[in-house]
Amino acid sequence: MKNFALIGAAGYIAPRHLKAIKDTNNNLIAALDKFDSVGIMDSYFPNADFFVEFERFDRHIEKLKREKNIHLDYVSICTPNYLHDAHIRTALRRDAHAICEKPLVLNPWNIDALQDIEKETSKKVYTILQLRLHQSIIDLKRKVDNGPKDKIYDVDLTYLTSRGHWYYTSWKGDVSKSGGIASNIGVHFYDMLSWIFGGVKQNVVHLHTHDRASGYLEFERARVRWFLSIDYNVIPQEIKDKGQRTYRSIKVNGEEIEFSGGFTELHTDSYKDILSGNGFGLSDARQSIEIVQSIRNAELSPLKGDYHPFAKLEKSPHPFSNGKV
Repeated sequence: MKNFALIGAAGYIAPRHLKAIKDTNNNLIAALDKFDSVGIMDSYFPNADFFVEFERFDRHIEKLKREKNIHLDYVSICTPNYLHDAHIRTALRRDAHAICEKPLVLNPWNIDALQDIEKETSKKVYTILQLRLHQSIIDLKRKVDNGPKDKIYDVDLTYLTSRGHWYYTSWKGDVSKSGGIASNIGVHFYDMLSWIFGGVKQNVVHLHTHDRASGYLEFERARVRWFLSIDYNVIPQEIKDKGQRTYRSIKVNGEEIEFSGGFTELHTDSYKDILSGNGFGLSDARQSIEIVQSIRNAELSPLKGDYHPFAKLEKSPHPFSNGKV
């Protein structure tokens, strides 16, 4: 049984980490979040100590080590994107491995620094790249790997996941904290594409606003038109008619890859991999971080040549553009 701490216990994704720690028969000894709406912890680790101040959390970890010989093995990190780098460093300094949500960091040079700290501390940084564990994606990679080595695939990626006005008031609506739409909701798709189709040859951005982004990515073995959005208005009507607010689609050479289900256990599977000595580390995350950092800073290209058809959809104004908050 390993000892875990959790930073970001009140976040949306935290319950998946709590469940994964529990499902792998490990123990949560402490949790931290500036917000105290963490009653979900009762369903998993009611005896774990909880803190709203980092200083008291840090002191508690130290006291457990010195007074009770209870050592921290892993720190799970579910905090806002811009804090991941700092919290990973905290874990390593505490002589623990880090398990961090995606995006692992916002910039490639953050990975360089963390690799140095890994060497200094002999501790590992892991990230959650759960699409690599999804059976449909595994099957697609196997098909590409076993297919003609000179074949170039045409891919359309569409991911629409509606968000309300709260999004723009939260850290997610602040590009300096979230990294923008591509980092916040797209990074695991770019990782999946990199994993299957190889290195990036071209990265063109056609659109990048508060609620959508679109572009063209060319990999060694694929030409990808992609579109991401959090605007409910762009969701196809037949999806709205079903009462759904999310739509994801990956088409490879015109064939739809079905991967709408099968997500419920992927965090637990990720933890099992990590605890067995595997898991995805800094080098695995690098190319997807390079992609989103490039998208964030790219000059927009005109809509010509290969582009996603949704890029031509009418743009929605920022909900606070009239000055109302």
